[in-house]
This record gives sequence, C-alpha cells and structure tokens, in this order.
Amino acid sequence: MKKLLTLFAFSFLTLSAVPALATSASAQYSGTAASAHPEATKAGFEILQAGGSATDAAMAMMLVLTVVEPQSSGIGGGGFFLHHDGKTGWMETIDGRETAPAAASSDWFLDKDGQPMGYRSAIPGGKSVGVPGNMRLMEMAHKKWGKLPWEKLFKPAIKLAEQGYAVSAPQHDWIKRLEKLWVDFPAMQKLYWRDGAAAPRGTIIKNPELGTLLRELQAGGADAFYTGKTVAAISAAVANAPSNPSTLTQQDFANYSAILRAPVCSSYREYRICGMGPPSSGATTVLQILGSIERFDMGALYKNEPARAWHVIGEAMQLAYADREKYLADQGFVSVPVAGLIDKRYLAKRSALISLQGARTRVPDVETYPAGSPPGATPRTAAISSEVAGTTHFTAVDKQGNIANMTSTVEGPFGSQLLARGMVLNNELTDFTFAPEKNGAPVANRVQAGKRPLSSMSPTIVYDANGQPILALGSAGGKRIIMHVTKTLIGVLDYGMSLKDAMAMPNIYFNQSGLIVEEGSDLEKLQDALTRLGHVVETGGLPSKLAGAQKTDAGWVGAVDPRSTGEAVSRLP
Repeated sequence: MKKLLTLFAFSFLTLSAVPALATSASAQYSGTAASAHPEATKAGFEILQAGGSATDAAMAMMLVLTVVEPQSSGIGGGGFFLHHDGKTGWMETIDGRETAPAAASSDWFLDKDGQPMGYRSAIPGGKSVGVPGNMRLMEMAHKKWGKLPWEKLFKPAIKLAEQGYAVSAPQHDWIKRLEKLWVDFPAMQKLYWRDGAAAPRGTIIKNPELGTLLRELQAGGADAFYTGKTVAAISAAVANAPSNPSTLTQQDFANYSAILRAPVCSSYREYRICGMGPPSSGATTVLQILGSIERFDMGALYKNEPARAWHVIGEAMQLAYADREKYLADQGFVSVPVAGLIDKRYLAKRSALISLQGARTRVPDVETYPAGSPPGATPRTAAISSEVAGTTHFTAVDKQGNIANMTSTVEGPFGSQLLARGMVLNNELTDFTFAPEKNGAPVANRVQAGKRPLSSMSPTIVYDANGQPILALGSAGGKRIIMHVTKTLIGVLDYGMSLKDAMAMPNIYFNQSGLIVEEGSDLEKLQDALTRLGHVVETGGLPSKLAGAQKTDAGWVGAVDPRSTGEAVSRLP
C-alpha cells in the first residue's frame, strides 16, 4: 500500500482527491488523465473509472474546459486530436481546426488603405471568428474510439455550467487584463465581472446559458451545433459585434467537417516521434529542430557545457522557424513539402549551419537564419504569422493502452471577446498572415475562403525502439508551443529526465534581435555564457502549460507543467 501511494504522489494527486464515478461500487480501472485545470482532470478520470475509453475521457475534459477555462479553449474553437490504438498500435489524427467563412478573401485583414490591420485591433469582434471545429472533432473521435454513451460525456460540464465553478488565479488575471477592452463587450462583463470589476479568484461563476447549449448538444449530437439556433446565435454575435462585424452563414457551418489525417512521423535517435500535419506546423517544426541537433551529443553537452547545449537548441530553433514561416499552411490550399522538411539529408544540411563555436553572424540586410530549400518545395516567400499565447492541452490513457492526446484552443485569451449562447467564440482567423503578398509573391498562410489558418499546436506521441508508446504531451503558448514541447522531449529523450522534470526545464524562444530566456530560471544564469557564444540575449516571461503522460515501469503516469494550475491523476495497474 505504501508503494502504491508513493506512485500516486508522483502523479500529483492521490486517488482519494478525485472520487471515481464508476459503473459499480467496486469497479476500478487503471488510467491517466492530465490537463491544465483540476476540474477537467477530475472529469476525465471519472470517465475512465466509469469504464470509458481514453477518447471518452479526453472529450469530457474538452467540454469541461469550455466551462472552466473559456479564456483558453472550448466548443467555440477548434483543436487537433491524436489517437493511439493500444490493440493495433495504429495512430491517427483528427484536424478540428476552424475555417474561414465563404465571405473571406485575401484582403480580409487589410484596412481601407490596403495595409494590414494592427494585430490587436483585428482580434476583438467578428472578423477574427472562424467556423468552430471542436464539436465535429468530438463527433468523429467518439464514433471511432468512444465506448461510453455520448450523453454521459456531457454530465460533468453541464453540472459545472449550471451549479458553478470557482474562478482560478490565471482566469482572474486574464479578466483583469481585459477590463478596459470589455467596456465594449457587455456580455463578457455580465458573465465574468462582479461589482464592476474582474471577478476575484474563488468567485463562483454560473453559466446557465452554456448549460442549456450543452444539454442540447447532449441530446442532439454535433448537428445541434452546426444547425438551427446555435448557428443563428453565432451568426448574430459576429454580425452585431461592436468592432469588426462580419459574416458567418448557415452554409459556412454546413460546409464544415473534421478531417481524419495521417500523422507526421520521423525518427530521432532510437525513437519515433509523431504529431499533427498541416495546418499544424507543430510536427514538422519539432522534427526539424530535433533532426538538426541529432548529430550532437546533447546529453554530454548539457552535463558539461549547458550553455553550449542551449546554444545548439537556439540555433536549430531559429532555422526551423524560418522554414515554418515560408512553407507551412493549410495543405488543402497550398502544397506543403512535409516530407522534404523532415528529410534527413535536408536536415543534415540545415544542421551544418550550426557551429558549436558560436551563433551565426548577424550581417545588415542579410537574413541571419534563412529558410532552406527542402525537397519538393515550390518557390514562395516567407511572411511572419501571429499567434497569441493561449490554448490548452490534455491527455488521457485508458486501461487498454489507448492514448488520446489533444490540444484545443479559442486562440487568444477569451478569443474574439464575443459570446454566443454562453460560449466564447474563437479569434482563430488572426492566425492567418494578414498581408496576402510579400515582395510580389503570394504568402502561403494568406486568408482564403474555407481555409484553415496555420497553427503551432503540437500534440505529440513518442514511440520507443520497439514501437511502443512512451510519451504523450502538448502545451499552450501560441507560437512558443513548438519550443515548449521540443525542450521537454530533449529533457526526457536526451537528458534522461522524467516528464515532470523535463516540463519544469527553462523555456527558450527568440525574437528579431536574438534569444529570449525564461526570467528567474536556471537558463537566465547562463545569459552571460550565451552572450559570449555570440547571442543577443534578453530575459522575459515565457509561461507554458504543458500536460501529458509518460510510460514508466509501473504504468502510465500523468504530469503537468509546474507553471500551470493543472493537475494529473493516475491509477496504476
């Protein structure tokens, strides 16, 4: 018994903290649930203990997060879903990314002078809202891999919407930051303010309108979202928005479908790493970074010369992101050279641009970290896209070894700032590149009707040399998601850390000047050493919200980012 409780403590919660809602009083099933919010983790674990599949648990978590973490995700947005079948070993992915309406065109985010709108001014209101995809994603996932009745998955979310949940510290912080903006969004004020200001931490928020919507979806399935009064409410919210009014029609919703896609996979050392293909840039960019550092003994570098290890990561990061900006977009509209981007010979050439001795020399008017020419690429121009550091991730593993690994988002904090039937509507269309051309050439990620905007969401599953899954993870963080996931993979696969400890490693990113290292972290202490290696380095807040699970000798154990308020719970075999 002592050993069992120790294992539970490793997964952050003892089982007594999360009462199981099992099919019988004696039923107990092994399983793991991890998310960025305790209520979502609780719901996912209860579903597992009721005999549900990993997919059932993940979908219950997605619905709960709609209620308790509306600043990050929900049914008013979209997501990417990875599924590993514990029996067959087969892995599939579902693209539930939002789409631009039929009314959208390449000048969607241009002002009256033909110039790109300011990013902050484009987010609030109607023009940023795409057709939500999460309910069609849930429908497809449940039909393929669900075990419990559809109706049961809604019960935890409905209870929280109708009976209330407590405002978390992160949610309060976001509401506080948006107070001035919400002067123009009275529906948001009514729901999330108390006495004319941001609802304090611990305030009980009830959302009966969302509860009613969830009950209708519980009874009517996904079709109840994409037809009738829900479409009418979303269309009205977008058309009557206090800023950037726009158009979403019944036909836009009728045309929407989730897409079953093959995963994007490649080897890294003795492992095989799989993720989501375009319109996600996650898998290709993660695999490019890893492929570029593979020739280095990262474990020895980190042990003996940690600054040099971070230097190598920083160089590979900037080279991979350069390719991301040039080549990645919705593959239904643009030819994306996925195979070429992760081709080992191509990555060897990219890796050759990295020197252990120091950073690449910055020359005026010359791209320091240029995009390459991967096999199969067509000529095009690179253009920076924008993503706000929102989003959430959750993972479930059931007793059969099935894995459900999903990143879900409404994009920025509280999305477009619009509510429809109690749900927050996304601002995903601002993930498109606003300028349709650069240097006279079309931009891959430009706005087009029906197109899915580029995303950095990076749900990832790792397999060992025997083809067995050993890791499942993902994160929030906008374009930084790729790096949060990559540094965690390096921590586990190269440095021999547990998933929990690898998540806690410092975060790193970059800007036009150079590297950004997480303030207050051990990496900040290496700032001088990185400067001596030729980097321009600044410190900054780089919050992350990783969640996932790791296969140990005892079984699957969940883990969450210590920077988040998330929790993980596991019942071991």
